Amino acid sequence: MSQKLQISILDSPSDLKADTWQSFCQKNPFTGPDFLQTLHSSTCVAPEYGWHARYLYLQDEHQTPLGLMPLYVKTHSRGEFVFDMAWANAFERHGLAYYPKLVCSIPFTPVTGPRLLSNNQQHKRILAEQAIEVAKKMGVSSLHVLFPNHEDLNILRECGYMIREDVQFHWENRGYESFEDFLKQLNYDKRKKIRQDRKKVLAAGVSFRHLRGSDISPETLDFFISCYQNTYYERGRAPYLNREFFHSYLQKCPDNILLILAIKNGQSVACALNIIGDETVYGRYWGAHEFIPGLHFETCYMQSIEFCIEHEFRYFEGGAQGEHKLARGLLPVTTYSAHWIARQDFAAAIEAFLDVESRQVGKYVDMLATHSPFRQTG
Repeated sequence: MSQKLQISILDSPSDLKADTWQSFCQKNPFTGPDFLQTLHSSTCVAPEYGWHARYLYLQDEHQTPLGLMPLYVKTHSRGEFVFDMAWANAFERHGLAYYPKLVCSIPFTPVTGPRLLSNNQQHKRILAEQAIEVAKKMGVSSLHVLFPNHEDLNILRECGYMIREDVQFHWENRGYESFEDFLKQLNYDKRKKIRQDRKKVLAAGVSFRHLRGSDISPETLDFFISCYQNTYYERGRAPYLNREFFHSYLQKCPDNILLILAIKNGQSVACALNIIGDETVYGRYWGAHEFIPGLHFETCYMQSIEFCIEHEFRYFEGGAQGEHKLARGLLPVTTYSAHWIARQDFAAAIEAFLDVESRQVGKYVDMLATHSPFRQTG
């Protein structure tokens, strides 16, 4: 690396000024300082929970900020949504430690976006290369970059990272004039099913409110939090995010939050939280205090799509996994992660596995394409 450039490690994102950080976060709501610093200040992300911040910071000889890479030393694989537990088990079977590992990630957020945070291609490359050097010096088993966008993915591939593929389901606004216009583009069976599901929810006496920014009261946000927590408790797990995170983030970025509130007989019964980006609505969390058939799909997907059409957002991302989303008009999109493994014997085995897995993902996407919910034209 040029002597005029300097790499340092930040133990906390608060060590970097927010306005400095904002200059190269590429307007992504999750890679900006407000989201990541709030995860830390609320202690949702903290060493006691297995997240040790080691942010890679690039600057020139005049201390001019040039780039940032959000890195964490992890002692587990929770909250990542790229599943490598089989790799950890393989290390363990051979008497080797997989943890700690080094991860470049937005904690608890399976959303594609920039991971090499810089406005310069060469500086991005330096971050990708230096992250490997940091991993070597730390003596960790591996380095993983989760959900990079295509620009960063290409740089990571050029730097020798192995690439892994997966599938999510996203909705695209094709210039629909209304929700009904969107439904008309679906084939008969899918259109009929959505209309039937919506009628069931309506017949149960449920109506919806879309709340954003100053329209979200602390009491309404607390109701959402209770729904969110309930979703985890029903599965026997503790929620990743706490009350302080949601209230702090709402205070910092009110226009970034969209709540979809389901109301029955004047009482709130369910709620979904979306994060608003420049042209994308990101479906993130949901929960309910009463089971009503069809309520989940309506609250999380149909209402969000209706919001996107009304407010002319281009995309809606429905979160990780979920084949059931295909029938609601969300189409398969390939997502990626990039990996460096310290031991060459394990790297070779994992690379062979990824070659097979990538072919399987490709076949899966091709199969899904034959089940498109949209009407065939031409």
